[in-house]
Formats: sequence, structure tokens, C-alpha cells
Amino acid sequence: MRAKLLLFLLFFTCFSVSAQKRKTYQVGQIKTSFGEILFWLYDETPNHKASFVKLANEGYWDSLTFNRVIKDFVAQGGCPDTPAGFSDSPYLLKPEFNKNIRHIYGAVASGRDNNPEMLSAGCQFYIVQNKKGLARLDDKYTIFGQVFKGMDLADKIVNVKTDTMNTPLTPITLDVNVINMSEADLKKNGYLSIPK
Repeated sequence: MRAKLLLFLLFFTCFSVSAQKRKTYQVGQIKTSFGEILFWLYDETPNHKASFVKLANEGYWDSLTFNRVIKDFVAQGGCPDTPAGFSDSPYLLKPEFNKNIRHIYGAVASGRDNNPEMLSAGCQFYIVQNKKGLARLDDKYTIFGQVFKGMDLADKIVNVKTDTMNTPLTPITLDVNVINMSEADLKKNGYLSIPK
């Protein structure tokens, strides 16, 4: 009986360790002619995360571009930003501001127009490129991710030549995906600490 119990415990321990090794996390991926940008998706902003995952899996952004790039500010991509607001956003999202998630260098957030409810446009996202962060945007725009690989590429993107609307003269196309990465994969790519 004791031998069977020990055998069961050994099997259970091996199974648990194996299951932990197999656990994966959803990560945002943006592929451009400059290379690959990877970012963590926050569980703390569930509706914005779910929206990003849905649109990425549908290939929504794959015919669009980084349409607004400003050095020491942001690299912004998605549907066109017009004087009347965002063109063709599939829907709007209620804000999910979080005091623990700030507009630091590499933060990924949803764009919006000047609507009083601060609703996010599902079609737009931006990456904070200012190395000092953009505290003035905190609690005004919902952050749903944080870049952990490829900020050197974002730095290059915001330095391209643009027109008077800050649109790159040579379009920077998007290939946006959600990929699954293990803890080992995340660490290998520069992500240091998995939230518990």
C-alpha cells in the first residue's frame, strides 16, 4: 500500500511539473519591415486584452499601418485618425484605467478620440516611445500591454520621415498576431517576471 502511495505521489509530482512547463501566456506580436515587437498583455484590463486578441486573430490590422509616429511621443497604428474621429472602428470600449499600470516607455494602449466617456477605439493602439514616459496620459487612455522586446525598433519607427500629419512617407505595414509563449520563451525574449 505504501509503495502504491509513493508511486502515485511520484507520478503526480512529475505530472504537475510537466503541466507547469507546458503553461503558456498570450503575447502581442507586431511584425513590421523593421522587425518584431513583442508585448505582454495585461489581465488587469480584460476587455481591452480580449478586444486585441479578437482583432489580431481576425487579421484586422494586417492591411493597416503605423499611421502616426512622433519622436518622444508614440508610434500609433490602426484605422485612420481623422478630424471627425477614428475612421471605421469596429466598436468602442469602456475605459479600464488601473493605478498600477502607467504610461511608461513601451506601454501599449488604445487610442481614442475626444469623446467625454473616454471610450477607446477598438481599431487603434499606440506604443509609448518617450523614455521618460507620458504621465499626462495616465487615467485618460487605457493601457493593455507592455513591450518587452523590440523597443529599439519602435525608436527607429518614430524617426522615419513623415508628412504634416505625422504619417510616415513610406508606409510601415502591420502584421499583428497573438502568440503563445512559455515562461522559458518569455525569459529568453527579455520578459523578466511572470505575474502570479
